[in-house]
Amino acid sequence: MKVLLDTCVWGGALKHLEAAGLDVVWTGGWPEDPGDEEILVFAHKEQRVLVTLDKDFGELAILHKRPHNGILRLVNIAARNQGPVCLRVLNLYHEELQAGAIITVHDDRVRIRPPDEDESE
Repeated sequence: MKVLLDTCVWGGALKHLEAAGLDVVWTGGWPEDPGDEEILVFAHKEQRVLVTLDKDFGELAILHKRPHNGILRLVNIAARNQGPVCLRVLNLYHEELQAGAIITVHDDRVRIRPPDEDESE
């Protein structure tokens, strides 16, 4: 699976996911932050699941209908746990993500928004 970690995701998560054999790019290693829209475009072009802490990507995908290859948002996950949590969710829900789902992960729950979910929710 190909993954793009947003800058706000702890850099240690990169090593954790790479050690598991995933193809990972971390925007924190880029010379400058191109902004959310460009990050989402890059993830889509590269067919990467975007992992972020930022809810703005969901807004871009849902309200502005920007194309994507799945978004995984981590909410209030401690930095040292971001890699393991991310890996667990990617393994459990890789099909949903690759189909374009938006998954929000909290310590105690996971919400999956399928790509064809009614916009009126």
